[in-house]
This record gives sequence, C-alpha cells and structure tokens, in this order.
Amino acid sequence: MVQRSVKVKNKLGLHARPSALLVKAATKYRSEFFIEKEGTKVNGKSIMGVMMLAAERGSLLELSANGVDEQYLIDEVAELIESGFGE
Repeated sequence: MVQRSVKVKNKLGLHARPSALLVKAATKYRSEFFIEKEGTKVNGKSIMGVMMLAAERGSLLELSANGVDEQYLIDEVAELIESGFGE
C-alpha cells in the first residue's frame, strides 16, 4: 500500500472538471484507490465519491492505493492535484 498527502491548490477545488480528470487518471490503473478528507474516505475511481468530498482550495487529501501499479497511480494523481489541474 502506498499513501501520500496532498493539498488542493486550484481556486475552485474539486469541482466537476477536476474530479473527472482525477477519476479518468485513476481508472487507467488496476490498483484500488481511495481518497480521504477529514475522516470521509471514498473510492477515488468514482466521480460521485470524489465530488462528495467537496474538497475546497487548501483541503488536505490523503491518497492511498493498493495493487500492482499503486506507486504509478499515486504519482500521477498527486501530480495532477498539485499542478492545480491546469487551471
């Protein structure tokens, strides 16, 4: 299992577009993927789960992945979040 903490940097947080980009990136991998914010843990491959977090700018997210390509998944998703989703 690989875990990493990241902070949401884009101005509008995890609204529809960034959530869709995050899920699209995560679903390329075979590993299980979860995102946790303030005790709420969701499936990171579910658009509804990710949007349910209502993660605003500055929110701290705990990413975790478990499986054969866990490190690649965490690296790609963390980079996406830390880059502000290109916004």
